[in-house]
Amino acid sequence: MSATRGRKVRRQIIPIGGTSNDARRLRIMRYVFEQTGKKRPRVLYLPTASGDDSRTCERFTHLCRKLGVSPTIYSAFKPHVRDVRRLALAHDVIFVAGGNTRDLLVLWKLWGVDVAVRAAYRRGAVLAGPSAGGMCWFECGLTDSMPLELTALRCLGMLEGSFCPHYDSEKKRRPTLRRLVGSGKLTAGFAVEDDVALHFVDERLVDVVSVRNGARAYRVSRHGSRMREAPLEPHHLPR
Repeated sequence: MSATRGRKVRRQIIPIGGTSNDARRLRIMRYVFEQTGKKRPRVLYLPTASGDDSRTCERFTHLCRKLGVSPTIYSAFKPHVRDVRRLALAHDVIFVAGGNTRDLLVLWKLWGVDVAVRAAYRRGAVLAGPSAGGMCWFECGLTDSMPLELTALRCLGMLEGSFCPHYDSEKKRRPTLRRLVGSGKLTAGFAVEDDVALHFVDERLVDVVSVRNGARAYRVSRHGSRMREAPLEPHHLPR
């Protein structure tokens, strides 16, 4: 995929806090695909964080087909191509599954997926995903990748600050984020509830979208030894 000659490439990342059901996920996926400006964008699905779970892949493929898209699935556990950079550059959307963010980062680095994704991003591919698929783009995030606890995790650093998904659906998220941001162990950033997505263009937040009434995101910052939340009211996507 190449940029039109003389036209500035829009670098886009759409991190999603999580999705509560397939109907809502489909609406967010439609929004992501629409940002390419193409009726049938070429979509690359990276299910690494899920352990390449077959049910996760089947579910994503099913939802894509409802939108008239046939995705390509790349496995970092059993790579089927030698040149993952070339594969990434051939797609308009790179959609990343939720799951274990730490495993995702380790495997991507091992197989050069992180480098490939960065190259595709610079060429205009839209990057998106829920939970781990949203957190991985930031400098750091609040993850449950380690057993029995929520911890800070260093990520790819393509977007500034931290990211916390599932802010309303997992009760330990808010108090843990407050503690870690307040102590400086996590940088300021964003906390995002399920069914809400942030939309960054050229590394700047330009929109917040939601597919559930009452769901929102927050900009979080540190003031002394405390964390402060500033609500980011979203606009609701059509059904």
